[in-house]
Amino acid sequence: MKKNNRTQQAQKVTWVGFFSNLILSGGKLVAGILGNSAAMIADAVHSISDFITDVIVLAFVRYSDKESDEDHRYGHGKYETFATLLISLALLIVGIGIFINGVESIYAAIGGKVLGQPSMIALIAAIVSIISKEWLYQYTIKIGKSINNQAVVANAWHHRSDAFSSIGTMIGIGGAIFLGEKWRVLDPLAGLIVSLFIMNVAIKLGLPAVKELLEAALPENVEKEIIEIVNRTPGVKDHHRLKTRKIGNNYAIDLHVKMDKDLTLEESHDIATAIEQNLYERYGGKTQISIHMEPYKAIVEV
Repeated sequence: MKKNNRTQQAQKVTWVGFFSNLILSGGKLVAGILGNSAAMIADAVHSISDFITDVIVLAFVRYSDKESDEDHRYGHGKYETFATLLISLALLIVGIGIFINGVESIYAAIGGKVLGQPSMIALIAAIVSIISKEWLYQYTIKIGKSINNQAVVANAWHHRSDAFSSIGTMIGIGGAIFLGEKWRVLDPLAGLIVSLFIMNVAIKLGLPAVKELLEAALPENVEKEIIEIVNRTPGVKDHHRLKTRKIGNNYAIDLHVKMDKDLTLEESHDIATAIEQNLYERYGGKTQISIHMEPYKAIVEV
């Protein structure tokens, strides 16, 4: 996919989420206040947190596809990784906040505090939020995967985490309305469970981003595939010192290749070029490849 088209799609899907969150957050906040629902107000705050992630994606995705320059010789792919990390941290903070609020409310209910009863407007707002956020998740995850943009995928999961939060809110509000005073504790209990899902998603998104920023090597199966591609290139005798890492959506590959010591410089260069072309065909034209050529010395057994 062309760079400009990829960037445009990432920005478009994020703008759709941005304005959807604007409408949903305002509506849920009003419904929470008018409907006397602390859970809905908390859910609205959760939706407001989506604004932060939308702004982060919009700010970073434009730079992640920029070509290399004097300050970023390997390109700007890690802007996208950094955006993913920030989104995962935002998710984690929201999850922890919901968890703490849930524990406090449950403790208060056990101590004899009567929790307030919400009204139908809050329940309707929760249902609308679930439908809207699940649609946003499906739409965003489809685009994110099609353009292979991890920041957009991370943002999609933030949409789904908001849908999960609204499910917990719906259960709590519904229980408080239809089951009576004793069941109002369902609201904070459901929120507590939802917070665990949110924190789990945050960790799953954040750990790969941390590994990439800390220059972790590519998965073992990818490195084995790289070695196979190198070894089957005509003229390659052996290899060693393979080093790999990920830069945004692209790979960086650095290795030493051993060739016949009697080859001319031009012949050795042609073999190295063939290796590069094979790797480009498999991993894309923006793969960063560095090949060091060495003379091959056969070990003579005595």
